[in-house]
Amino acid sequence: MAHRGFSHIGLSTLDLDKTREFYEGVLGFDPVVCDTITVKEGGKIRHIFFNTGHDQLLAFMEARDVPGVPPEYDAGINRGLGVPAVFYHFAFEAGNEAALAQKREELLGKGVKVSDIVSHGWGKSIYFFDPNGISLEYCCLIREFNDNDARMQDRFSVSLKALRDPFALRSPTKT
Repeated sequence: MAHRGFSHIGLSTLDLDKTREFYEGVLGFDPVVCDTITVKEGGKIRHIFFNTGHDQLLAFMEARDVPGVPPEYDAGINRGLGVPAVFYHFAFEAGNEAALAQKREELLGKGVKVSDIVSHGWGKSIYFFDPNGISLEYCCLIREFNDNDARMQDRFSVSLKALRDPFALRSPTKT
């Protein structure tokens, strides 16, 4: 069976309305399925899928009065686990460097705090957070991958501050 990418990534939110406003209104992703699921033991789950491109979807669920689901928790993943902000993140394809720069300006214009453009050598990225505190990224390739890229090796160093705060990330210098 050939790899075809992912179908969807499922995430949680405490406020589906704010999440929808951000992903639809700020990022421009179209909602393709919206439903309310009744839980037989009580409560409901509101559920929405956004098309992020190439029929790959990002889904959010918001539990309301579902037994065993706390009414408040940290939906930002990294904070809840106590790990640096860069550990769990989702990167959207920007297409090219010009589109990445344009997306950064667009997000800034919509009041989103966005990092500077960071070069990874093989790609460039910008970083920001959604209303849940989920780490997000737009990225584009700037060259083809090669065999050396797939070989584990020391490539650069990064500060702990930059791991915790994507706005402190800078283009790495080689070690």
